[in-house]
Amino acid sequence: MIIGCQNRHTIGVRIVTAAVIEEDGKILIAKRRAGDRFGRLWEFPGGKLESGESPEQCLERELREELGIDVRVSGFLGSYPFSSPALSLELQVFRACIIGGRPCPREHEEVRWVSPGDLKSFSFTEPDRALVVKLVKNFED
Repeated sequence: MIIGCQNRHTIGVRIVTAAVIEEDGKILIAKRRAGDRFGRLWEFPGGKLESGESPEQCLERELREELGIDVRVSGFLGSYPFSSPALSLELQVFRACIIGGRPCPREHEEVRWVSPGDLKSFSFTEPDRALVVKLVKNFED
């Protein structure tokens, strides 16, 4: 990929971060590889929080590793809890901007820049769907 902006670990709930990266009116999304959990579905790039790091540090690390970009995390957008029989997580979402590099799918099948209004035409992972709804609503308002 979650309640609040604190680095808290609830028993059994994994903290996952995601970035909303906008450039020229478009948002960066990434398609997960086949064989991964939620394989071949789209997501907002980010990753799992490691022990001792803040959500912002997590995003900076994950985006460097997965997409080869350096980012500046600029604002907390919200938390989105997700639970299924196999997985419980809290998706902490931040706005970020690229300060170095160009997105390259190192650990994804593909990355794309899409307009907010087009997000609903992509199949997103379950944890990311609530964020899609929020972004599309904000775009339409």
